[in-house]
Amino acid sequence: MEALEIVKKAVKAIDSKKGENIEIISISDLTILADYFVIATGTSSTQVKAIAEEVEYRLEQESVEPHHIEGRNTPWVCLDYNSVVVHIFYKDQRDFFKLERLWEDGKKIDTAAFLED
Repeated sequence: MEALEIVKKAVKAIDSKKGENIEIISISDLTILADYFVIATGTSSTQVKAIAEEVEYRLEQESVEPHHIEGRNTPWVCLDYNSVVVHIFYKDQRDFFKLERLWEDGKKIDTAAFLED
């Protein structure tokens, strides 16, 4: 599955669980770590876990397995799909780590197009 399709499935899964402040950052011109970061916020540790599980479930339905998962029961869950890394934060953790600021040279992509249909 292409990286943008993984991004689209992840964004839809996050939105379905009422994830907030979804951001997509293209980082392919900056690093070899991944092509995209998807960053979102959950309002509780339970919601963070539910969002991460939904992303994982929906991508498994498309036969896309994560390369690595970090922090399953913490306020920051990181799902690594090689070309796409999905970060689900509890609000305080997101405010503290400020990944968007660290990767501000990346190209931000509007999520609206990924939520259509």
